[in-house]
Amino acid sequence: MTAGDQQPDPVDPTTAAGSSEEPVEVSADPADLGDLGDPADEVEGADDTVESSAGDPAGDELAVTRMELAERTADLQRLQAEFVNYKRRVERDREMLAQNATYKVLAPVVEVLDTIDRAREHGEVDGGFKSVADQLERVVAQQGLLRFAEPGDAFDPNLHEALSHLGGDPEVEVTSVKTVVKAGYRIGDRVVRAAQVLVVDPA
Repeated sequence: MTAGDQQPDPVDPTTAAGSSEEPVEVSADPADLGDLGDPADEVEGADDTVESSAGDPAGDELAVTRMELAERTADLQRLQAEFVNYKRRVERDREMLAQNATYKVLAPVVEVLDTIDRAREHGEVDGGFKSVADQLERVVAQQGLLRFAEPGDAFDPNLHEALSHLGGDPEVEVTSVKTVVKAGYRIGDRVVRAAQVLVVDPA
């Protein structure tokens, strides 16, 4: 037999890795593999994790809706407050315009009323002239022109113009009006003319 006809000796699988190593045995008994868990339980746990990470879509939508509702409510309240302030401002401006118009018309009438007062002091207001004077005073009062200042009133520099001090008076506790030289007139809180008075001080 020639060298090319020689066949290699077959290799024994039990001795190929070396005679010093023992063969590894694999058990086919499922009990020896240990508790690997139920695959279905692992899948269910994974689903719970995904769902918890994704959050509750309905809850998120409700939270967004509530937030938008709060914003719209705040906007509505702000608009309502602005509208109320606008109405108040318009009413105040309207009253001011009406008061200014009344002031412009009635301010010159004050001098006429002063003339009537002087005539009344001298007993010259009688007959038909008295009726006209009384009617004029009623008309201007209805339009908001009010007369003020009487003897005994406490002196108020915002309402009275003191022409002179007459000294002390034991009957008064504060500086007071003793004599009204010219009556004062006002329209609402606006003074058309301060009253010209003589005053006395406490003794």
